[in-house]
Amino acid sequence: MLLARNDACWCGSEKKYKKCHMEFDKNLAQYKKEGYDIPGHHLILNEQDIVGLRESSKITKAILDQVADLIKPGITTNEINDFVHEYTLDHGGIPATLDYHGFPKSCCTSINEVICHGIPEDRALIEGDIINVDITTIFNGYFSDASRMYLVGEVSDNAKKIVETAKECLKVGMDQVKPYGSVSDIGLAIQAYANSKGYSVVRDFGGHGIGKNFHEDPHVSHFDTGTMGMIMVPGMVFTIEPMINEGTFKLEILEDEWTAVTKDGKLSAQWEHTIVVTEDGYEVLV
Repeated sequence: MLLARNDACWCGSEKKYKKCHMEFDKNLAQYKKEGYDIPGHHLILNEQDIVGLRESSKITKAILDQVADLIKPGITTNEINDFVHEYTLDHGGIPATLDYHGFPKSCCTSINEVICHGIPEDRALIEGDIINVDITTIFNGYFSDASRMYLVGEVSDNAKKIVETAKECLKVGMDQVKPYGSVSDIGLAIQAYANSKGYSVVRDFGGHGIGKNFHEDPHVSHFDTGTMGMIMVPGMVFTIEPMINEGTFKLEILEDEWTAVTKDGKLSAQWEHTIVVTEDGYEVLV
């Protein structure tokens, strides 16, 4: 719908269009003429939305902080899941993964060769394991999504190295985020860095837009796609979550139809943040 200069802006700020997003829309129209993929208005959140996301993110961050105290040999991933579930509900949230397309648990727990979407079970962690715990919280209708790697007791040098490199890859990817840059810059930088360290980057999964929905545009590839990608603009919110493999980037999905494992059985590691594009870069929400 075309807006007149004095109409209320489409973003919900209650400002006049000419004082809010009119110049922004003109700018994006020029990028569209140049062949870039541009975000729809529904992907651009206003300040009230960002405040809501920050509140949701507080719960997700607190869970990940406290999970660190639980990780030790002997604890089961079901026990981790029980903590996540209870903490989320006790703080007014909803675990987003529970019953999401049939996923049976309130978080994902991915151990060693599991790339992502590991289902909590009665398996106990043992000395030397590495584990990713992935949390998504819904709070007052806003979704926040993040994951961290944890070391179980003393782990091998190889395990420490891939965990640290995956974290560095996340930072390298975030450093590409700026207004009117391309989402494709993120994957280009991550792949170059991971490859320089001798690792591969998973291609079957990527980051995603998030906010009022669990998954939406843009898709954030963590490898060089050879395409321009969507333009990043202030108010866009998405995850960056590179999955870094010790061997091949190829994977297999187990019979549970969720758990993704490395095809060669070697280690995988992942870190994830939800970020919002700002006027001069980005803000990590969680």
